[in-house]
Amino acid sequence: MIEMTILPPGAAMSGQDLATLARAMATLEHEGFAARLASLVGQKIDLAAALVPERARALAARATTLALRAALHVAIRGVAARRGSASSARHKAMATAAGAAGGAFGVGALPVELPASTIVMLRAIADIAREHGEDMTAPETSLACLEVFALGGRKQGGGDHIDSSYFAARTLLARSVSEAARYIVQKGVADEAAPVLVRLVAIIASRFGVVVTQKLAAQMIPVLGAIGGAAVNYAFIDHFQSIARGHFTVRRLERFYGSEVVRAAYQDLLLKDASAAPRK
Repeated sequence: MIEMTILPPGAAMSGQDLATLARAMATLEHEGFAARLASLVGQKIDLAAALVPERARALAARATTLALRAALHVAIRGVAARRGSASSARHKAMATAAGAAGGAFGVGALPVELPASTIVMLRAIADIAREHGEDMTAPETSLACLEVFALGGRKQGGGDHIDSSYFAARTLLARSVSEAARYIVQKGVADEAAPVLVRLVAIIASRFGVVVTQKLAAQMIPVLGAIGGAAVNYAFIDHFQSIARGHFTVRRLERFYGSEVVRAAYQDLLLKDASAAPRK
């Protein structure tokens, strides 16, 4: 773990750290997976996702729960404790290969492909957490990695809204994450069927499922096959790696300045960003 200096309460953020926070805010509030897919496949994925058949939606929901249960199983057994340098390219290659296989076998492969891709993404997220000085032995860190799947599936900010979607999501998750971390500490290697962990998975699944449905919609476009599935999965992991970098940047700054100072600065940046945006 990288040692951090804790500043006195209320210390002002430096210009460099404010710029870093602004870049994280731009990612966390404005970079959506649907927009990435739209540029990839040439059509609006939000509309396509709305047209996904109910049977396929049910399949996506089951696959999402299976994927997060698998990720939780890995997380509570110390995914973040793995040593070695981060390799964004390696993780993207692994997720892309899984996507190619899923694209070749069709929508029915999602319950197999998605858990595999999600575990690859979790390991990539853990590498990013390590780079940002997280305590890689703490259960809370593993759960913060899992939390990224919920943060990447929120509704995007914009318009006249000045409340942070990112901090709103963290607030929604805070109690469940805290209870789950406490349970894991008390029980050691925890039972994933424990109600406290089932609740956490359900909350994350409700948000992660939004992105999974968008992913499914893109893969159902007729012109996409194995190559398209690989490209969609590349965008999938790239999206969550970007969200993870923003998330762990905010957490790193919180350890340095305190959560209240960072949140206030973030909200101020978000307000300025909203004021500067052109009116529709």
